[in-house]
Amino acid sequence: MRINDGIRAITVFVIDDEGKQLGEMSTIDAMALAKERMLDLVEVSPKAVPPVCRVMDYGKHLYQQSKQLRLAKAKQKKVEIKGVRLGLRTDTHDIEFKRAQSDKFLKQGDKVKIDIVLRGREKAHQDLARKNLQDFISGITTPYKIEDPIKRFPGGFNVIIAPTTTE
Repeated sequence: MRINDGIRAITVFVIDDEGKQLGEMSTIDAMALAKERMLDLVEVSPKAVPPVCRVMDYGKHLYQQSKQLRLAKAKQKKVEIKGVRLGLRTDTHDIEFKRAQSDKFLKQGDKVKIDIVLRGREKAHQDLARKNLQDFISGITTPYKIEDPIKRFPGGFNVIIAPTTTE
């Protein structure tokens, strides 16, 4: 945005600080009007013919914009990735508990990364680990979508699921 002396157009269309359209006038006259009111002349629409300028307090305008950005940022929900770790020999009660935990995380709007960790000789049973992971995921009651499919990593398998938005 160009302000005051930075405006290069010869004539501009002026809108005053109260929103009234003052019409087309020379840039010098518009600057004099702004200085008379102790405000700034701000080029709002430089591509219009003639460019549209508004008489306003530029510092106040910048403050209002930064305030709106801060409010918008505060209202955004930061999505976290929560982790749930399983083993190949994890007992059924523990699996149910971790499944309930995953449901709770999804209901809160967080993504869930589910790991199944293989240790030692368990690494020979990768097909069983993949099946256990798929069974765990299929038992989750909260609506979800698989964001990152089942992947192999050196210590086992993992998958990332996210809640489906119902809007």
